Amino acid sequence: MTIDDWSEFDPATRAVRAGHVRTQEWENSEPIFATSSFCFSSAGEAAESFAGNRSGNVYSRFTNPTVRAFERRLAALEGGSCCVATGSGMAAILSTCLALLSSGDHIISSTGVFGATTSLFNNYLSKLGIDTTWVSPTDPRRWREALRPETKILYLETPTNPLTEIADIRAIADIAHAHGALLVVDNCFCTPALQRPFEFGADIVIHSATKYLDGQGRCIGGAVVGDEETVGEKVFGFLRTAGPCMSPFNAWVFLKGLETLELRMQAHCAHAFELAQWLASHSAVARVHYPGLEDHPQHELARRQQSAFGGIVSFEVVGGQPAAWHVIDHTRLLSITANLGDAKTTVTHPASTTHGRLAPEQRAAAGIDDGLIRVSAGLESVRDIRADLARGLDSL
Repeated sequence: MTIDDWSEFDPATRAVRAGHVRTQEWENSEPIFATSSFCFSSAGEAAESFAGNRSGNVYSRFTNPTVRAFERRLAALEGGSCCVATGSGMAAILSTCLALLSSGDHIISSTGVFGATTSLFNNYLSKLGIDTTWVSPTDPRRWREALRPETKILYLETPTNPLTEIADIRAIADIAHAHGALLVVDNCFCTPALQRPFEFGADIVIHSATKYLDGQGRCIGGAVVGDEETVGEKVFGFLRTAGPCMSPFNAWVFLKGLETLELRMQAHCAHAFELAQWLASHSAVARVHYPGLEDHPQHELARRQQSAFGGIVSFEVVGGQPAAWHVIDHTRLLSITANLGDAKTTVTHPASTTHGRLAPEQRAAAGIDDGLIRVSAGLESVRDIRADLARGLDSL
């Protein structure tokens, strides 16, 4: 029996079951369709398939059963009707923008976005005549003031990277819709296990599947979730032509990752919260950024908008970059890498890595201090994670 409507099932069930349509082999685990192309019973059937008049597989650049299973499962988790998988999270953002924007259009973006997103908007979309205005993620009034007649997309991450600022999705969605624009939300940090932006009015949800959706740092991938017209036709049409597609093997890895997403996110959140509390009491730490702490500026908003506070905690050490590097270099257990959402705890210095290509004034506008350290709390013993950070902090 095939289940087409997963809305009656809980998210944990969708994460394990949704999207898989068994083949004639009646497998229990999703197969990997490692094929570049598909065959047809006749020339007429092939012509109908390529013309889009017949459903089914055509070519793995844009139709593959394993990739489709991942797309359906993620759409079911997010509450969207359609998903398009891409080769990376940045490919998901690029595909969305190039599918929906034209020269002369305008984006309003949060200042608190991934460094590569900033570079994409400023350095590359600008070449196509697409302008971007940068505003605070936490002040809806600034979003309203930045509107222009040509504004087509409002774009944000919440929580932000790496300061974990929380944007009010409902308030910004209302601003976008009153203007006839779309709200695009990057849900990478929370995943649908903690936050479902469509419930607050978002039109499109972006993912870097590389992070928590995989959960073990194995593959690169991305996804765009939305409705049948905007995503299913326009974004899919761009992917079909331009080809920033996801490989079947990576899609299979992400399918396996989704099966444990809810369990992993609970553990990531618990470990990050414990680390944040400990860091807040350390004399070498000037400030801790974690929505679960009551002194976080958007703590109450996070409580309303998310089911938990996430696995990312950032903190500023006294002494700037030399002190931050000292702490990072004294770790023995933690992985010094810019990736996040891994079972292994990762630590990075955003000002010189993920946001290192931004101009100093851009980093300052985004609040990226030279003494800032970002930790993605993994699944190891939290006592061991804390001890590894303490080695550097205690010796400052």
